Amino acid sequence: MDEYVGLDAGHPASFRRFQAEHVLARIRPRSFEGIRGEAADIEAECRRYERLLEEAPIDVVCLGIGENGHLAFNDPPVADFADPRLVKPVELDDVCRQQQVNDGCFPSMEAVPRTALTLTIPALMRGKELFATVPGPRKAWAVLETLRGPIAPQCPASILRQHPAARLYLDAESASML
Repeated sequence: MDEYVGLDAGHPASFRRFQAEHVLARIRPRSFEGIRGEAADIEAECRRYERLLEEAPIDVVCLGIGENGHLAFNDPPVADFADPRLVKPVELDDVCRQQQVNDGCFPSMEAVPRTALTLTIPALMRGKELFATVPGPRKAWAVLETLRGPIAPQCPASILRQHPAARLYLDAESASML
C-alpha cells in the first residue's frame, strides 16, 4: 500500500522488507511487486505501480488505521476521497511520523522520512475485500471517528463505512472509546 521515499527494500523500516519477512516467507505468490521508494524518478514509479493495479485489480487489502485515522499514508491533510490518481507521493504529517517512532520503526522523528508513496483512497477502496486490524490504546480515537464520526477526509478511515466488504478487527483497547 505504501513505502517511504528514499528507503531501499533492505532498510529495517521498509514495508517491502516487512512483507518479505512476515508474509512472503510464509506464502509463495506467483509474483510480488512492491512500491519502490528508492526509485530515481518518483512520478515514473507511481505510474508503474498504477499500471500494475490496472492490470491486476486488488482482491484483498490488509490494512491498519493510523492514530490520526490514516489509511496507508493518506493522512488527513492529503486524503482525497475522489483522488484521480491510484498512487501518489505525499508529505507525512507529524502525527503519522510520530506514530512511526511510537511503533519502534524509527528511533526519532528526525529519522522518519517526510515523504512516502501511497495508494490513494480510491485505489484502496477498489479492493474486493478490506480487512482492517486496529490494535492498541493509541488507536481508540481513530476507531471512534472511523465508526461514529462524519465520513470525511479529516478521518480518512471513515470511508471504510462505504465499502460493502470492509471488516474491522479491534481489541479491547482500540475499542475503548466506543
